[in-house]
Amino acid sequence: MERGKQSFWLKAGVLSALLLVAGVAHAQFLRTSYFMEGSHYRMQLNPAMTPTRGYINIPVIGALNASVGSSSLGYQDIMDVIDDDGNFYNNPEFLGRLDNTNHVNLNINTDILSAGWYRGRNFWSFNVGVRTDLGVKLTKSLFTFLNEMDEDQDRWRNSAYDISGQEVNLNAYAEVGLGYARQINDRLTVGGRVKVLLGMGNLNLKFNSVSLDASLPSDARIQELQNMSSISPSDVESLRREIDGYHADLMLDARLESSFKGLTLQESSDGYIDDIKFESGDLGIAGYGFGIDLGASYRLLDHLTVSAAVLDLGFISWSKGSTQVATAASSGISLRGSDYTTGLDASDPMGSVAALRENMNRLQADAENYMNRVSGGDVLDYELLELRTEDVSESRRSRLASTIVAGAEYGFFNDVLSVGVLSTTRFVEPKALTELTLSANYRPKNWFNLAVSYSAIQSLGKSFGVGLKLGSLFLGTDYMFLGKNSNSINAFIGISVPIGQKKRDCCCL
Repeated sequence: MERGKQSFWLKAGVLSALLLVAGVAHAQFLRTSYFMEGSHYRMQLNPAMTPTRGYINIPVIGALNASVGSSSLGYQDIMDVIDDDGNFYNNPEFLGRLDNTNHVNLNINTDILSAGWYRGRNFWSFNVGVRTDLGVKLTKSLFTFLNEMDEDQDRWRNSAYDISGQEVNLNAYAEVGLGYARQINDRLTVGGRVKVLLGMGNLNLKFNSVSLDASLPSDARIQELQNMSSISPSDVESLRREIDGYHADLMLDARLESSFKGLTLQESSDGYIDDIKFESGDLGIAGYGFGIDLGASYRLLDHLTVSAAVLDLGFISWSKGSTQVATAASSGISLRGSDYTTGLDASDPMGSVAALRENMNRLQADAENYMNRVSGGDVLDYELLELRTEDVSESRRSRLASTIVAGAEYGFFNDVLSVGVLSTTRFVEPKALTELTLSANYRPKNWFNLAVSYSAIQSLGKSFGVGLKLGSLFLGTDYMFLGKNSNSINAFIGISVPIGQKKRDCCCL
């Protein structure tokens, strides 16, 4: 099978990599840090969870977080899909690990500039950061289709597949945020953050409905029919019935929406997209938006504290001039055998010979076109879709990946030790990610905090997390990398300089 084509999945991965090179980056937070009082990074999860003193982050590396995760695949499987080298989907072990629907999320986040400081009972914070979320939904039927088509070169002639449901979502933006938190009394602290958003780019591709079904003759049979020199009247009727049974259908309903400065959907001479060109040097602001975070923390009992937050309530409006839309609804294929029986007439056997030859020449050409469409061998192959651009009449809007956070913590020995439970639900595309994290925390000094966590859902219970604050350095992970079969991994590094006085008691003004 020819393997020169590139896929939308690969292109989306390239776009994400280019954005990272340009300084764009998600993994919006580190759950393990949530109950580490000496760490200001927990404010990313709840703006009311103020640290013990102010800080200035070192630019770019002051708060850098990256994660990759899948609902079913291991780390190496995900890298194989991104590389798309044509061998991974022939591996029975890979196919055996697939669920009917599989989700992959790649997220990176960094703050270019950020700082926070106390003024009385008020805590102010400021940040300039960049975020990227890449979410992909892939069905097992897609990989079964690729595997079987690759193993049997002629399978496209007699096969039926439904590969609907694939989806790619990419969102990248910069944010400028201003946060405020206040300790209302010795039990209640509230906080919020408002953010102005500068959209770098957004891409959404959906296979709403993609199916193929064919019953076509072999090349040998077509050649045999082309070379017939005589046909009896009874043969004409027999051939008509045979050819009437042939068919090939490619049903398409797919849509691509893209809002990127520097991205161009390039069209072939036939009018469909055959390449995506991205110029990182032309990267710019493609949209504007607004977001808000809200949070609260309440000491319910002397040693029991509960907290909750909602993050990233907001949207980005993408400009009409930066938006491109393409669809595939009108570019399907429908071959009917009855279209290739023209001129076959039992009363004219000799004329039927010439008509049969002409019909088989047309059928062979149309069958080859069908083969070229369905046997490309790439994940999310745009030559299969033949997407065609549409006029854009208005701007488009995308929502942020909002998060709901709820936590509870019980402290021991003057809160030097504590245990906590944290629930997070992040509404990323194409499917929300829910996690439940248990943690044990040791925080004897502001400059030294240690936490160990266990997140049961996204890692399928097969990993653990660690957080360490040692002076100005913070290192952490929610999902420790335990080898190529790890299906969720992340890493966080932060370097900051403490500033100002320690957190004042609520009674001090």
